[in-house]
Amino acid sequence: MSEKTTGVLAGFKEFLLRGNVIELAVAVVVGAAFTNIVNAVVKGVINPIVGALGSQNLDHYKTCLTTCTTDAKTGDYTDGIYILWGSVLSAVLTFVITAAVVYFLMILPMNKWKARQDAKKPADDAPVDPTEVELLTEIRDALVAQRNGSLSGSSTASAAGGGSGSVVTQKTQQ
Repeated sequence: MSEKTTGVLAGFKEFLLRGNVIELAVAVVVGAAFTNIVNAVVKGVINPIVGALGSQNLDHYKTCLTTCTTDAKTGDYTDGIYILWGSVLSAVLTFVITAAVVYFLMILPMNKWKARQDAKKPADDAPVDPTEVELLTEIRDALVAQRNGSLSGSSTASAAGGGSGSVVTQKTQQ
């Protein structure tokens, strides 16, 4: 095998073994199984509740926009323009139920668990890194001190630079 092929296969192996790909695969499998549960809840609980008001199958709810002809035996529209709003309602209910179950059974408990874990961690006593404004203020003060020192003839470059490098000073003519 050539070097390029080996590099491509190594890159592909690295891609597959990354945590994100594995987590995504698990999420897809769990999501597919969860979809069956949600569909069962919609068909077994929601549709009968809606069926108390009319048809148990939401797909039977439709509205005709033009003059439609119905089949005498089945009651289905045979021609004309009609909207199947029952199937849209069923999809919306399925989405809302799925979102509610995911939030209340997965997201909310996970957030509470993370909050408890964060509360158990000891507070860091390490000094906080200075902000950009604080760093810029220090640089400004060092430059002002350096300029004032160079006018009087003394060099404060090593003090202003913190010993990490040399700062070239210029003397101004007055």
